[in-house]
Parts: sequence; structure tokens; C-alpha cells
Amino acid sequence: MSAKPFRVALLLLLIGTSANAQVADTINKKTPLLVGKDALLLGVFAIGTAAVAPIDMQIANRLQDPRAQENRFLKTAATGFRLLGDPGSVITGVGIYAIGRIDSQRRVQALGLHSVESILFADMLAGGIKLLAGRQRPFVDVKNPYNFQLWRGFQGDQFRSFPSGHTVTAFAFASTVTRETQFWWPHGAFYIGTVFYGGATMVGLSRIYNNMHWASDVMAGAAIGTIVGLKVVKYTHSHPANPIDNKLIKGKTRSQLQINPVLFTIQF
Repeated sequence: MSAKPFRVALLLLLIGTSANAQVADTINKKTPLLVGKDALLLGVFAIGTAAVAPIDMQIANRLQDPRAQENRFLKTAATGFRLLGDPGSVITGVGIYAIGRIDSQRRVQALGLHSVESILFADMLAGGIKLLAGRQRPFVDVKNPYNFQLWRGFQGDQFRSFPSGHTVTAFAFASTVTRETQFWWPHGAFYIGTVFYGGATMVGLSRIYNNMHWASDVMAGAAIGTIVGLKVVKYTHSHPANPIDNKLIKGKTRSQLQINPVLFTIQF
């Protein structure tokens, strides 16, 4: 599957860096890491997960219909988006960071580094929940969506359905890229967010189509990935002297930035 829309979006947000070189890259240090809006966002995701859970089986059955499963386009798209979510998100994040180091672009390095950090933190959190919740995957028994058992995740991957790890990864990447964009190119964040959150949503749908997750697993994965991504960006930008950024982000300051679009001919 072509990743052209993602390459175009990344190129646009990098060009936006040069066009808005005076946009502040830091957040007021007095701003707390957790605010009321976080509770609201968590509540929206919790309501969404609770609303979807009663129809988990119906959604799974619909996507496992032989006509849907035999559709070549859907099969190809599901495989493509699965790979785009994992390992695609990690590879892209590392690639962005490497490009930033090659061209000494601090903002590009920050985007790549923070996206990888978000993915790692979100995946660790999701991994712990998977082991704790012990939810059975739909391919084991598509007619039993409420099969949870405490700590059963240690027994094998078939009991690590909740939440969806691919969705966690995709939304962690999407939320990091979109939030970072707001520092560089405030007016372009909507377009970047549409591309990356839309792609992350398709990753989640692919996991349901492949009978690896229930719809509520995907909703929970979207919540974890999004919230962790936003928190990583908020922390790193409100603590610009944090040890990881100090160690790994090197190069030009904002006033020296000159984006080189040729570098983004790389294929993600």
C-alpha cells in the first residue's frame, strides 16, 4: 500500500517549520502535566469504549462475513494498515529523527524522538493492561466477547486482546505528530491531524477485520495512544532541558532553521 499521503503530510509540516520560525517551542513550566481537559478526554474514550462493548460480537461477525473476508481489496488494505501501524510507526519515527540529525534540524529531531518515546511508553502501559485483563481474542471464540480473566495474559497471546497494541502504537504516533505540528504550523495542524488520526483509525479497523481484536479493544487502544502521546509532548516541551532531549537533540536553533524538502524523498 502506498504511503504517499503520509509522506506529503510530513513534508508539509516540515515546510511549516520554516514558515513559522518564531512560534514558541516551549510550554509554560507552571502548566501542570494533568489538567481538567485530560479527564474530559479520558471520559469521552471511556464512554466510547462502553458504548461499543455491547456490540463487539455483532461488529466482529459482520467483518468476518465470508463476502468481506474474501474481498481482495479489504484484505490488502487490512494488511497494509496493520504494517503501517506496527512496525511502520516506529520505523517512521526513527527515520524522521535520523533525517533531523543529518540536516541538524532540532525540530525534526524532536518530532521523531518524541513520537518514538510516545510509542514506547504507550506500548509498555498497554502491555501491562493486556497481561492484567486477560481478555480472549475473537479468533478463539467470536461468540464470547466478555471473556476476561485476571492475569491470564501471561498464559499466551490468545489472551491479550485488550487493548489493541497496533492501535495504541498508531494513535501514539498520530497524537504526537499532530501536537508537535501545533508548535510549528498552528494553521496546518487540522490537516496533519486528519491524515494521521485517519490512518490510525484504519489501523484499528484492520485489527477487527483480521479477527485479532474486538471493537472495544480498539477504542481502548486509541485512548491510551492518544493520551500518552499528548502527555509526552506536553512534558518534553514544558521541560525543554530534560535529560533525553539534551542528550539526543542536537543542531541548529529555531532562527537557523532552513528546511530541505529534498530529504523527504525518502520512502516511508
